Amino acid sequence: MPTPRLDDLPPDGGVWLEIDIPSQALTMRRGEEVLSRHHVSTGLAGAGQREESGQTPLGWHYVRAAIGGDRLLGTVFRGRRPTGEIFDSAWSISQPDRDWILSRILWLCGLETGYNRGGDVDSQRRFIYLHGTPPDQPMGEALSHGCIRMRDDDLLAVFARAVPGTPVWIHD
Repeated sequence: MPTPRLDDLPPDGGVWLEIDIPSQALTMRRGEEVLSRHHVSTGLAGAGQREESGQTPLGWHYVRAAIGGDRLLGTVFRGRRPTGEIFDSAWSISQPDRDWILSRILWLCGLETGYNRGGDVDSQRRFIYLHGTPPDQPMGEALSHGCIRMRDDDLLAVFARAVPGTPVWIHD
C-alpha cells in the first residue's frame, strides 16, 4: 500500500485507525463504517510530540511496518526483534517497570512535517508502536511510555487489517 497523502485523509473507502486518547479507544474503520472498537493504553505522560517525553504523539500517521506476524502470541520483542522468549507473568513481578513489547508491532510514521515527522518530533524515530502488553496491564488507562498498548486478541484483529500504509489518526 502506498504512503497516504494528508489531503486524502481520512480515506473514503479504505481501512484506517482512529485512536482517541481521552476515551483510551482504538476504532478501526473502513471509510466512515466502524469495523471494530478496542480499549487501549496510551502514554502516562499524556499527549505530545517531543522526543523523550513519554507522550503519545498526535496527528496523522501511517503504519510503516508490521512486525511479528509469524511469531507466537506472547513473543517478547526488543528493538523490534524477537528475543526468543515467550512472556511469562512472573516476569511482570520481577520487572514491574519494564514496558513489555509483546506478540506484534505496528510501527508508526508521522505524516505531518514539523508536527510528528522530522526533527525532535518524529514518531518513527521515537519508536512509537501499537503493540501487545502483558495480560495484567490495564486497558482504558493511560499507562504506557508513549506507545499504544493493546490486548493480544485485539491487536491480532487490527494487525490482520492494518497493513503497512494504513492511515492512523491519533487525537485528544
